[in-house]
Amino acid sequence: MKTLLLAVLVSASVLTVAAGAAEKSTPAVLNFKMKSLAGKDIDLAQYQGKVLLIVNVASQCGATPQYRQLQELHEKYAGQGLAVLGFPCNQFGAQEPGTAEEIAAFCKDNYAVTFDMFAKIDVNGEQAAPLYKLLTTKAPKTGPVKWNFEKFLIGRNGEIVARFPTNVKPDAPEVIRAIEAELAKSAQ
Repeated sequence: MKTLLLAVLVSASVLTVAAGAAEKSTPAVLNFKMKSLAGKDIDLAQYQGKVLLIVNVASQCGATPQYRQLQELHEKYAGQGLAVLGFPCNQFGAQEPGTAEEIAAFCKDNYAVTFDMFAKIDVNGEQAAPLYKLLTTKAPKTGPVKWNFEKFLIGRNGEIVARFPTNVKPDAPEVIRAIEAELAKSAQ
């Protein structure tokens, strides 16, 4: 009887530890390594527990002024756990033709960008970055990215919770509401 009780307790302990480990596993959206604009490898797992706003950006687009609003979101909410991640992309009208150095200088000089910027990537097609392949197939609204400055909101738990098209600006009420709702949640 004691042996049976001991076996049950050990099994329960192992299952509890295994369940805890599964709960703490890295969400799929964070299982990628990307290059920063400066060329450094960045493990997206470093953002675990944060709310992310992932945006494909371009320097020569009619929506380029959204950089300012993205920076304002970064300044207002970073202390509460928001991370804005910018991914330059040249797939839409060749509106991001610059080198990494040119993109960095443009962002700094024109919009004083301090949020995290990454190396230029493709967001659609065979050469799309794996992160964007995941975003475009698992977001609430699936399908290819339609233009520059499309925004994906990732909750603290790593779930893709919203997708906003180019014409919905970063400071639009629906974006702010969604960000604040996710910031109010604890990481799970």
